[in-house]
Amino acid sequence: MKSRQLRTLKAVSLALILPGLAGLIVSSMFSVHYLDTMPRWPSPQELRTVPRNIHGIVVYQTDAEDRKLDLMEYSSVGVFLVGLSLGLVYLEKWSSRQARATEEDEKLTEYYG
Repeated sequence: MKSRQLRTLKAVSLALILPGLAGLIVSSMFSVHYLDTMPRWPSPQELRTVPRNIHGIVVYQTDAEDRKLDLMEYSSVGVFLVGLSLGLVYLEKWSSRQARATEEDEKLTEYYG
C-alpha cells in the first residue's frame, strides 16, 4: 500500500473513531440526565410509558425519547466500530510495510557488512 493511501486510511479511521466516541459520551450523558429527571413509574398523562433500564434503575420515557436515544447509541457504536476496523486495517498494513523495510535493511547490511 502506498504511503499516501496509508495516510488517508489513518485519517479516515480517526475521522470515524473520534465522532463515534463523542457520540457514545453524549448518549451516556443523556442517559444520566434521563436517570435524574424521568419518573420511575409509568406516567400515562405525560405519555411516559416506555421503560429504560439505566444502571439497574428503570425510568419511563416517551416513544420519541426512546427512539432518539437508541438512534444516538446505535449510530455512535456503528461509526466507532467502522473507524476501529479501518484503524486495525491501517495498523496491519503499516506493520507489514515496516517489516518489509526492516528485512530490506538487514539484507543491505549483510551484503555490505
